[in-house]
Amino acid sequence: MPIILLVDDSDTDRKVMEGLLSVDFDWLVTHAKNGAEALDSMQDAPPDAVVTDLIMPEVDGMELARQCSEQFPDVPVVVVTGQEDASLAFEALRQGAASYVPKSQLADKLLETVGQVLSVRDADKEDERIVQLTTNTRYRFDLENDPALIAPLVNRVQHGMIQMQLCSPTQRMHLGIALEEAIINAMYHGNLELPSHRLAEVRRHLHDGTTSELVEKRRLQEPYASRRVHIAADLTRKRAQFVVGHEGAGFDVTQMPDANPGALEADHGRGLVLIQTFMDEVIFSDTGNEMRMTLLDPANKLAGASTS
Repeated sequence: MPIILLVDDSDTDRKVMEGLLSVDFDWLVTHAKNGAEALDSMQDAPPDAVVTDLIMPEVDGMELARQCSEQFPDVPVVVVTGQEDASLAFEALRQGAASYVPKSQLADKLLETVGQVLSVRDADKEDERIVQLTTNTRYRFDLENDPALIAPLVNRVQHGMIQMQLCSPTQRMHLGIALEEAIINAMYHGNLELPSHRLAEVRRHLHDGTTSELVEKRRLQEPYASRRVHIAADLTRKRAQFVVGHEGAGFDVTQMPDANPGALEADHGRGLVLIQTFMDEVIFSDTGNEMRMTLLDPANKLAGASTS
């Protein structure tokens, strides 16, 4: 039974979020009124995930995300953002938060987002005593448009990173979320060409483990049925690089929005914000149907900075 710690100085807001998280899952929800109280409780019994407001007395959500990343790297933090503190949420992602949910989208996004970070975190629990003395690991996947294949693929790549002793648990969690979002984008936007107004619905089905009638219908129709998602991963002890491509029409890359605080409140493009925030480099092909993502190990980035 996963334990979710809700952190907010508003009793009303905590009750609202608890209600949203108790709809479909057998999760135990605990409470804290601020970051200081949350950190104290985590010393005795770390939760499986933290959902926190940003603006709070004593220790705010930004500092809570940073300290969790340092003291409890296996515990993902989801920040809840108001429109007025979107820039703080953007910085919280850089400080170690795993994801975010705008307050205006709590009813639609909170349950899905917490489920996503929990599934990605679970992939990082492999016993590190079996780490292999490997210098390079490569994967290549050609996926049919089956959403059930996404989580196992992300888990496989994260296990490879553990074996390579590459990056911290927080960074591996970030990478898992970025890779999942890139594959979802390639499969849903690219190959299946799903209409934008239906994407929130089909994403909920994905994280609920249920079947979307729209996805199943498109998967059996041409030209969608024969299209594949192509993923290449190259892991070394200094960096992880991924190429995610699809066989759909692509898009105009000159219209690609940048990851910035203003994009956090948007209902569309959320996955791209997470990808651009968590990865060190993101490059799109000219046709827009291939994405190259690179994540550097923190030690390697520090070494590069010291020699520059």
